[in-house]
Amino acid sequence: MNFDGEKPVTTSYDLPVSEPLRQLMRRGWGERESESAAIHESAPWSRQRRAALSALFPGKRLLIPAGQFKVRNNDCDYTFRANSAFIHLTGMIAGDIVPESILLFEPTATGHEEMLFVHPKNDRNLETFYRDRRHGEFWVGRYLALAEIKKRYQISTRNITELDEFLLSKKETLVHRGEDSKLDALIPVNESDGKLTIALSELRLVKDDFEIGEMRKAVNATIRGFTDVVKSLPDAMNHPRGERVIDGTFYKRARIDGNELGYNTIAAAGAHACVLHWIRNDGPALSGDLLLLDAGVEVESHYTADITRTIPINGKFTKAQREIYEIVLAAQEAGIRAVKPGAKYRDINNACMRVLAEGLERLGVLTVTAEETLDPEVGLHRRWSVHASGHMLGIDVHDCAKARSEQYLNGELAVGHVLTVEPGLYIQPDDLLFPEEYRGIGIRIEDDVLVTEDGVEVLSRELPRDPDALEAWIRNLLTS
Repeated sequence: MNFDGEKPVTTSYDLPVSEPLRQLMRRGWGERESESAAIHESAPWSRQRRAALSALFPGKRLLIPAGQFKVRNNDCDYTFRANSAFIHLTGMIAGDIVPESILLFEPTATGHEEMLFVHPKNDRNLETFYRDRRHGEFWVGRYLALAEIKKRYQISTRNITELDEFLLSKKETLVHRGEDSKLDALIPVNESDGKLTIALSELRLVKDDFEIGEMRKAVNATIRGFTDVVKSLPDAMNHPRGERVIDGTFYKRARIDGNELGYNTIAAAGAHACVLHWIRNDGPALSGDLLLLDAGVEVESHYTADITRTIPINGKFTKAQREIYEIVLAAQEAGIRAVKPGAKYRDINNACMRVLAEGLERLGVLTVTAEETLDPEVGLHRRWSVHASGHMLGIDVHDCAKARSEQYLNGELAVGHVLTVEPGLYIQPDDLLFPEEYRGIGIRIEDDVLVTEDGVEVLSRELPRDPDALEAWIRNLLTS
């Protein structure tokens, strides 16, 4: 792949380096202590995941890249985040992953030899150390030594410059494409590349014990973030961009307790709640309106929560707000009851939609009965609820998205699945089919659930959902 450690990534405005300075930069450096090389708790679990992938593709070389830098503008990159398949198979935490790393499964007579190729800790004899803006230690900080990565994550680790040598031998090679343009261009497309990508997604459907533990951490951090937001509501109401106050408050918790946001926070006040992916978050948060907060903390292992609460900004629901809220809550409870091993994944959405349709029928806005609208060929109720009522959750907020329909949308729930249950009703501010007092109300209630042998565990159960409990929770936080 023509990796050349002698060629630093520089810009047109970088100052030239004189020969005396170049020579000075090569000497006078002491030995630095190694970072802790204790075996990471994810290592045995990621080793099992790699073994499962190896068994699916005997005799085939597999390449799973971590991904490349993505340019935000000019010479500024977005914060690097490795692709989820690489994270799942290595178990590496955010601060240890080197951009442009590649995980290789080299076929052997008994399976695969697994090797991780990375940009190594800087060589002080190379200019990259102080001139390379993407991999130089002066710019981005210290990389782990190859031996440290090997011990910490229990996987053979090599210098990225050695990868070409392995790729010289002609073997059928599959690539997880779309993550590394250099690799995509180097390796000819194989008709089975797509099968690899599907397998990488489906391997994440059932979470192991380590993953479930990380999901609990993410959920608990997210609950703390929601608590912080409620405490910030007085400040938000007094600011012309109150949604930004809310957004920033939650982001602070994500950075303190985790690694990042699992996705862009939706801090939608008033009629903005009717915009399903409202992420501008630049409006006011007015007393008397509702706040739809859809947010999740991504912890250091990259697992994320995804929780939504719809909160009265001044702490008290109006009659119309409560009426719509109670319909959505009843729908969510029906969806949660549908979660159990062996149930159809679609059962969750069907259960939620039935309750929503019945509620809309009671409100008198449907021109047909609830039973009639639930016919897929009719579906009039979806004017007010266009999204599905849940999705898989894990390293990605919409996890396992490349899984086959028969394994996901049309599949059965199994012990270890982690998913959301999140029905909603959204009455646009110009919807003349509803009386005026309902217009501009958008409500979604979302919880993260784990399929267990006994049925279901609501991981986010500590965050109030009942409208009376919500009001009491807000009141207690603002008066304590």
